[in-house]
Amino acid sequence: MALNFKGSQPDSGWTIQRAEDLLSSLQGVVSVRVVARPGGEIDEIHLLTNTEVSPKQTVRNVESALKAHFHLEVDHRKISVAQSSDAVKVEREPEPQKPVLIERIVPSKGEDRILLVGHQVETERGRRVRVAVSVEWGGAEFIGEALGTDLPRSRLETVAKATLAAIEETVNSEESEGTGAGVTLALDGVKELEAFDRSYILVGVNAIHGRDVATLAGASSVEANPERAAILATLQAAHRWVCGRI
Repeated sequence: MALNFKGSQPDSGWTIQRAEDLLSSLQGVVSVRVVARPGGEIDEIHLLTNTEVSPKQTVRNVESALKAHFHLEVDHRKISVAQSSDAVKVEREPEPQKPVLIERIVPSKGEDRILLVGHQVETERGRRVRVAVSVEWGGAEFIGEALGTDLPRSRLETVAKATLAAIEETVNSEESEGTGAGVTLALDGVKELEAFDRSYILVGVNAIHGRDVATLAGASSVEANPERAAILATLQAAHRWVCGRI
């Protein structure tokens, strides 16, 4: 199968950003995350792909592309591929984009949890980003939105805020039936950490209920998409506390 990436001349100079840009242009690849040591050795490559190309073929394409463009030889065991039939590639464009569904997870019916349904990202002018996160609770779907700056850390904070807004919507629905508890959720912070040779997203949340304020925290490992990890960490932080009050 022919490789599908831009450029044709090998280049011995490389950066993580250039490598990610190259691998993002491979056929079937939706998102890429490259983890490298300060000396320049690649430790891990995580990819999210659709079903256009098999995972084994994607690994071979990655090895070939890095060797051809940057003279980099990467052990195939360092390359992990997560495949989803619902994944949609988001092209990087300077102009505003329509909301793009990053992924969709179908919740199990009857499960007594706040479940992630999916999230959307809309890039606006002036390096602004609008995020919508959809969750499911009790058979109903709730959506939270947030607007922030389109920079790496701020983008994750915006994702977490949209997730908290969606969770608050579940509380508001219970309040309308007279069973809600007047819960307010405020983001304390989002941080990416390195531990045990992996990357993790840590989210801190302040939960307010009447005069009581609780400090909550959640963490999720980064597989292929830091935004998804931020959503799952936020859900982990708030879920048990909130579900005890609705």
